[in-house]
Amino acid sequence: MHSEAEATAEFLLRLRAQGIRDLALLRALERIPRRSFAPHRYADLAGRDVALPIGCGQTMSEPSLIAHMIEALELASDHRLLEVGTGSGYCTAIVARLCALVVSLERYRTLVLEAQTRFSAAASGSVRIVWADALAAAPELGMFNRILVHGAVTEPPAALLDRLGPNGIMVFARGQTKPATERVGQRLMQLRREAGGGVTEKDVGTARLGPLLCGLSQQL
Repeated sequence: MHSEAEATAEFLLRLRAQGIRDLALLRALERIPRRSFAPHRYADLAGRDVALPIGCGQTMSEPSLIAHMIEALELASDHRLLEVGTGSGYCTAIVARLCALVVSLERYRTLVLEAQTRFSAAASGSVRIVWADALAAAPELGMFNRILVHGAVTEPPAALLDRLGPNGIMVFARGQTKPATERVGQRLMQLRREAGGGVTEKDVGTARLGPLLCGLSQQL
């Protein structure tokens, strides 16, 4: 049986083999145990590169996809990041180590309460978990250097583009999704807002995400 240290080393080697090169990101992935964010019954699968079910019918994306999404953000230590879809909080915890502030929006109240408890216990002052509809992102949230969207859309939502500052980057999945678990034709996109206000997009790989949904859910 592998020790925890050996399992972590293998986990990082797999990510490197899939093209992850950002050393700060790899260090954050090393220090944030995925099993701490996975439901207890799936803890033995947390070290594998697979998506895992969480509450409210949602999933934790596979670590390789999360790593590629974060790497595409090109985060710096002074950045403000808007995350759309807190989920388990695993990705939130990683990006919190890489930038100044993370404001994470989640439409499912149950997941918000669980994540708030988790981050309160960790005494993290750089993370705000908010029960909110990201597709109606309020101006009161302010502007952000980076936006990470855990969901598939056909076009980047206008409400989120309005929160992206000059020279900002938004990472999202573009493509169609089908019911149940089949997700086809998705591409991971890096959208960059130029200083003059225009935007450019770059395809940075494949993605398998559920659709980005509007509205709030009280699901408990």
